[in-house]
Amino acid sequence: MMGAQMAGGLDGARVAVTGASGFCGGHVARAAAAAGARVVCLGRRPGPVGEFQYWDARRTRPDLTETDLVLHLAAAVGDPPPGRAAEEAFRAVNVDGTARLLDAAGSRTVVWVSSASVYEAGGSAPISEDHPLGGMTAYGRTKAAGERLALDAGAVVLRPRAVYGPGDPHLLPRLRRAIRGGRVLLPGPDIPLSLTAVENLADACLSARNWSPGAYNVADEPTYRRDAIVGLVCGVPVQHVPITFARAVAAASGLITRLTGTEPTLSRYALEQLTVPVILNTARARDQGWTPSRSFTDYASTLTVAAAEP
Repeated sequence: MMGAQMAGGLDGARVAVTGASGFCGGHVARAAAAAGARVVCLGRRPGPVGEFQYWDARRTRPDLTETDLVLHLAAAVGDPPPGRAAEEAFRAVNVDGTARLLDAAGSRTVVWVSSASVYEAGGSAPISEDHPLGGMTAYGRTKAAGERLALDAGAVVLRPRAVYGPGDPHLLPRLRRAIRGGRVLLPGPDIPLSLTAVENLADACLSARNWSPGAYNVADEPTYRRDAIVGLVCGVPVQHVPITFARAVAAASGLITRLTGTEPTLSRYALEQLTVPVILNTARARDQGWTPSRSFTDYASTLTVAAAEP
């Protein structure tokens, strides 16, 4: 049961953060500590602050003794080669690990961080939380399945998209690796999209303890243009290639992946991310009183621009 100190704020509350050794979880753990919480970082590696408790989401039940609030960010992530082995590995963490966490949490408030990757692709209108779920990859499918468990248990589920910010090991480094010959080749045309600053996600995680159970989209206030973002990150011009060419590259990359078991150079999922507009409607979170305070403009001012080919 939630402690009395949780009614007004986090001062003195004992807050469990899973996945705190990762990019998003680390930011959330630091934000909780800054808000006065006594943070317990659960995972296979220590987090950046507070107490560390080892937890392997694939195998064991976490120890949530005397915790008041659970912020669950541990997840299997990535774009692995298709196949049963990848699906089972992702399910062990994102579904089975969720079941273990929810069982341990009991009546405690749980904020479960999901992803916009759970949504089915398609449509140009802003996506609200009742949009059909699907997921093109093992990650998206197993996050959607884990979500169902969390929602059935009365958790608050957050759905950010393409989280970025200081220390980002995924999105921005991957874009910079795409620089070739002083330019970045992208399948045309340009598209609008939503992004989520990691600071906005962390703020939503702390605020969501007071929200009604259910699913909430979490994204920056502006709708961005893909080419403008990539140009800012890479510091070189963006040049479009025909989408038919990009699809051929993705198909060849998928064949090589199936033969070698290596990560694809350009997967079908990555192509979808680059060519399908995904704009999140965040009205439901705003109705709970949440307002995103950061945007990509804030982050861009801190970037060291890659001016040359890696």
